[in-house]
Amino acid sequence: MMSILQRLLPRGLYGRAALILIVPILAIQLVFSTEFIQRFYEGVTAQMTQGVAIDLGFLMDRIESSATLEEARAEVTPLAEALEIRLSIPAGPEAPVADRMAFIDLSGNTIMTTLRSRLPGLRAIDLTDPARRVFLRFDSRFGPVGAEVSRRRMSATNPHQLIVLMLFTSVLLTVIAYYFLRRQLRPITKLAEAAEAFGKGQSVRYKPRGALEVRAAGRAFLDMRARIERQIEQRTLMLSGVSHDLRTPLTRMRLALSLMPEDPEVAALQEDVAQMERMVDEFLAFVRSDATEQSEPVDAVALVTDVVEKAGARVRLAGVEGRAEPVEMRPTAIRRAIENLVGNALRYGRKVELRLVFQDRSLRIAVEDDGPGIPEDRRDEALRPFARLDASRDPNQGGGVGLGLAIASDIARSHGGDLRLSQGEALGGLKAELVIAR
Repeated sequence: MMSILQRLLPRGLYGRAALILIVPILAIQLVFSTEFIQRFYEGVTAQMTQGVAIDLGFLMDRIESSATLEEARAEVTPLAEALEIRLSIPAGPEAPVADRMAFIDLSGNTIMTTLRSRLPGLRAIDLTDPARRVFLRFDSRFGPVGAEVSRRRMSATNPHQLIVLMLFTSVLLTVIAYYFLRRQLRPITKLAEAAEAFGKGQSVRYKPRGALEVRAAGRAFLDMRARIERQIEQRTLMLSGVSHDLRTPLTRMRLALSLMPEDPEVAALQEDVAQMERMVDEFLAFVRSDATEQSEPVDAVALVTDVVEKAGARVRLAGVEGRAEPVEMRPTAIRRAIENLVGNALRYGRKVELRLVFQDRSLRIAVEDDGPGIPEDRRDEALRPFARLDASRDPNQGGGVGLGLAIASDIARSHGGDLRLSQGEALGGLKAELVIAR
């Protein structure tokens, strides 16, 4: 029961706030309609009907006290006209022979109950006349007597005006309350959008607004975003300096080694220098992750196709699922991530397949190979920087330094997504899914 209720309830902030606002108003309307309008309507109807019953009882007493039928007519008819009651002595064909009431009649039961309690000689009541006339039949010493009374004298006017006014006021108050509530919720939505965009590597303009608590949260977010951006900038500047400082002695070492006579030891030193240069390049790519690149709408299919064409004959694009639309991303960073995944797959497999899956809230770029794969219990370890697995899937094989998957994972997270490793269905090797939030 709770699970069904949770599925029916709105999940968004606007929907829940509107529900909190509307439910009390509806409850108040229901209580007011049931406890006030109906009781007030019945009470007024009973009082008005009692007045008519007193008039009818007075006329029937005069009829019973008359000596003859002609005397009763002569005495009662003027009195009935003065009381706005039409009497027929004896009763005409319009006089009812049994009680009749419409299926839906808010005051019908009250009228009948009140009349019968005050008029012992009453035999039948007809409340179905469309002209709002009430026909009655009485027993008297001169035979049946018919009476016709306007329904307006017995029941209060239908409270439709009050209901309409109540509904109009409720709708107006709901609109006003929702307007002010929306003004309070909009800053929270803007804050969530700015935080989500920053998680995707985008920096959108945001100004704290709304209540004091929301403004405080907004200022805290701006301070946090500024600190992170400063740290990224300082890290980039520092690593640029480190790169320059390291490349200079490495270049001198490589030049000096190239001038030496060919020797196994010199060749080994040259290989060490080349490996150090590759380590510096990959390390800088990992820590930089193209933080300064701006996001833009990119044709993901064209980008992946270009990577596949440049990778060689062993790599192919297996298919594109979903509606292919431009995706907001940093193209250079995404290209580096895909190239790292493809290069990693080529080291351990003979065939590599790529597949794009466009979903409503994400883009999935799957890279699958036919290599040995990675055991499930070691996949998290494979995503760590400089992680060294066993010989069957050593990230350092082929000159790598164990940063390919780590760089791809870092780029995916900077786009609000993730890098997921699993067992491939088509080729049976490792399947790396690069998820990008849309």
